[in-house]
Amino acid sequence: MALITYLTKIQFEAGARALLKDELDALGCKAPLIVADKGIVAAGLVAEVLKAGGLSADTPVYDGTPENPTEAAVHEALDLYRAHDCDGIVGLGGGSPLDLAKAVSLMATHDGALADYAVILGGLGRIRKDKPPVVAIPTTAGTGSEVGRAALLTLEDGRKLGFISPYMIPDVAICDPELTVGLPPMLTAATGMDALTHCIETYLSPRYNPPAEAIALDGLHRVARNIREATRNGSDMDARTEMMMGALQGGMTFQKGLGAVHSLSHPLGALKHLRLHHGTLNAVLLPAVLAFNAEGASDAAAAKYVALAGILGAARPADLPATIEALNRDLGMPSNLTEMGVPADVFDGVADNAVLDHSTATNARPIEKADFVAILNAAL
Repeated sequence: MALITYLTKIQFEAGARALLKDELDALGCKAPLIVADKGIVAAGLVAEVLKAGGLSADTPVYDGTPENPTEAAVHEALDLYRAHDCDGIVGLGGGSPLDLAKAVSLMATHDGALADYAVILGGLGRIRKDKPPVVAIPTTAGTGSEVGRAALLTLEDGRKLGFISPYMIPDVAICDPELTVGLPPMLTAATGMDALTHCIETYLSPRYNPPAEAIALDGLHRVARNIREATRNGSDMDARTEMMMGALQGGMTFQKGLGAVHSLSHPLGALKHLRLHHGTLNAVLLPAVLAFNAEGASDAAAAKYVALAGILGAARPADLPATIEALNRDLGMPSNLTEMGVPADVFDGVADNAVLDHSTATNARPIEKADFVAILNAAL
């Protein structure tokens, strides 16, 4: 096995799911709760991981995770955790079950309302390390949540907020690319574009963190080389492995901050009547944000655009938006927000929430509400 320790302990290799019981034992966890969703259960992945990982088939499973995890789901899973006297959590699935698992761990030992711990409401300093351990097992190559310090959750009042702390990083990530083989082409493409966006936005973030930038560029290179093949031929284990590593690297760079793509995809994803996929939103919004950030870019940012163009195969930095649009077409992604069913009458409210989003402070250039509205219209 290739053991990597960066931010947290990572077991990365085909078949790594067999290490689950060993990792839980090392954490002192004897009674874990599995947090998944109904699709993961129906696909047989929960049963497969329990069997391969050496856990009992009777291990309690919460499978009610919605597409965008909610405050209500946190409390439902927490009730199950307490009913079975659990002492740890295994998040299994895409970003939603992994984020939900982090939130259940948080609320298992932290009093008060979930909103008290949102970063934009002063929650960063309130999150303590006395939480039950979390093992994250991704089944998509996209979110990087398995090594991310954040959980994104939609509260009962409709706000989609970030819960961010070093203590939110899972204690162990088990990255087994074999678990992504059955992912349908469109989900492979959408989650892959999520990973690609993470690498680009963290690289462009103005915060100073050269190691994170190097990881972001390497991750981007892996995703850009393999996303088409992984989408076309899901059984290609080389492509699947490279995509999972690229997604992991995107998550490794989160501490550098994201940008305006995520500032917008978070409130758009919170629109309950639309049920928009996060990675697909990122794919559609990325060209317009790249165009906006290129305007009046600093010398440092301009140099980064040159590096991005080289990796993504754009003839010139100015061609990056068109290059991403072409990639979206190749992958069968929607070409605009209209195709996703997003009406223009939500833009004002979305822009208000984007201004407040935690990703806005680390966008490649300063951005205001009017800019967000202009980007949304450009992506319409």
